[in-house]
Parts: sequence; C-alpha cells; structure tokens
Amino acid sequence: MLPFEEADIRAASSVALQQAASGPDPELDQVYEHIRALDPTGRRFATVLRDTIDQLLNGEVTGRYDWKTLFKTEKTHAGTLVEINLQREFRFADGDTMDYQIVGVDVDCKYSQQFGGWMIPPEAVGHLCLLAWADDYKSLWSVGLIRIHNEWLNMGSNRDLKLTIKADHRDKIQWLWRDEELPENVLLHMDAADRDAVFAAGSGQRRLNELFQRVQKRRIGRNVVRTVAQQKDYMKRVRGNGGCRSALRPKGVLIMGHYANHREIAAQLGLPLPEEGEFVSARVVPARSHHGDTARVSLDGREWVLARPDDAVEPAPALPSHTKQD
Repeated sequence: MLPFEEADIRAASSVALQQAASGPDPELDQVYEHIRALDPTGRRFATVLRDTIDQLLNGEVTGRYDWKTLFKTEKTHAGTLVEINLQREFRFADGDTMDYQIVGVDVDCKYSQQFGGWMIPPEAVGHLCLLAWADDYKSLWSVGLIRIHNEWLNMGSNRDLKLTIKADHRDKIQWLWRDEELPENVLLHMDAADRDAVFAAGSGQRRLNELFQRVQKRRIGRNVVRTVAQQKDYMKRVRGNGGCRSALRPKGVLIMGHYANHREIAAQLGLPLPEEGEFVSARVVPARSHHGDTARVSLDGREWVLARPDDAVEPAPALPSHTKQD
C-alpha cells in the first residue's frame, strides 16, 4: 500500500477525531466482542505468538532458543509472520485497505517484541489497529485494539516514515488481553549450567534424556523438544521403547504428556498440567511415613509421591496406556 498524502492523513485523522468526540466507537466494540468470542481465554492468541517466535528461531535446524540470536532481517519479518499466522488461525478475511476485515471492519495488524514499538503506517490513520506484543524474556504477551489518530502518533521528519503511538496515548488502547502468560521458552529460562549440560550430552536422544532429568515440574513444549533433539522424529524420542521414558524410568522419573490420564496423574501430584504437545517430568518415590500428607497418586498398586532431594533413587512405575484428552 502507498502512504497517504499529507492532506489525506489530516482528513482521515479528522474523521477519527469526530468519531472519538462523539463518544463510543461501535466498530471497535464489535471487533472487540467478535475476537473475544473467537478466543474467550486468549489461549489461541498465546499459541500463535509462541509458535511464531519458535518459527523464527527454527530450533530444529539452528539450535537457537534466544530472540537476540536472530538476524535483523528475521526480527523485521516477525510482524509479517504474526499477521499471517493470526489470519490462518482465525480465518480473518482480507481487508480492503488494511490487513484484515473483521465483522465488516478493516483492521490493521501490528506486532512488536518491544512494548510500544508498533510501527504505524500513515495509511492506518483513522482505521482500527490490532496491536500485539510478546516478550520471551518476560514470558508475557498483550493484544489490544485502538483507532489510530494522527495526533496520537510520534511525528517524524519523513512523511513516509512509519510512526509509533505516543506513550501518553497508550491508555487509549482497549486491551483484549494485558500481560498474560506466554508459554515459557524453557531453554531460555532454565539454569545456564543445566542448559550447557543438555547441549553437551551428545546425541539427540541423550540431550533429551538430560533435558527431562534436569528440567522437572515445568511444562516442556514441542518446540523445546525439537530444538534439543534436532531430529525429524523428535517426538518419538520422548516416548517409551527406547525413548526418554524408558531411559529415565530406572532413575525414578515419570514423563507425562497431554493425554487425559497423564494429566490426571500430574494433577494428583500437584504438577503443572501439560497442554497439547507438552510434557512434564518429575522424580517420584513410593510414599512412606516421612512424606506425611504429601500429594500422591496410585500407580502399579502403590502410592507414589514427588521425591524429596534426600530420597534415594528408585525405579518409577510404568505410566498407564494413554488415552487422548477430550
């Protein structure tokens, strides 16, 4: 799209200001309610943002897990990928002049890794913008709507230059979700010594074994597994029959997936519940008197609890055959 001429920008801004002055913005309200109806919890948006960052990192090929290791051109491409992936997820129609058309309203989409860093093109003045932000270091994300007013933008010397929203006017953003939890990038946030040990372990299978032994009681997503394994059959490497579950069972470690009965075991032990494509590992021991009223689960005819650091290592029970979550 070519940027508007200066007069066009002023005209569009005038329309927007008139709408603002008249009170509520019905179009913004309609788009807001429609998006919340599509994703009441925000889980779909969070997944798209997580998957887009992982898509850029491309860990299976590169072994990368840190946004700072991306090339400048890759970071610049992030906004386009977020726009594309949100459209695929929610099946938004193409807009007439903006990226999307949602309930008949043209909406532009802007993403920034830095809060407030959304680059607004001049042609977006007078239109609604869907603003997305995700920070892998803070493990937070936000998505909101705003109608762009020329007076609310930081002006540059070049009329073709994309602009940002003035800090004083960010309170005009109608947040769909604000500072929500972004699915954790475990490799980024784990202890550095443990991370080094994982990547130094040798083969993909050994690296995964090390990962699930060192990173316990935390959800480990598919992309983390893919980045550590760097093999096409990475999910197979987690399962039994020679995978992580077989290798770590003698060390007392259970690895629960997103299946209904695995989630129930995790719940009874007080562990985070793995979502689709996620795993949670934990070392367990048979329940004994010194464990008191610690949360426990019945497996293989015995009661099991999460191991304490001073509990001796004992082989873990077999997990039941999994059934898919409803």
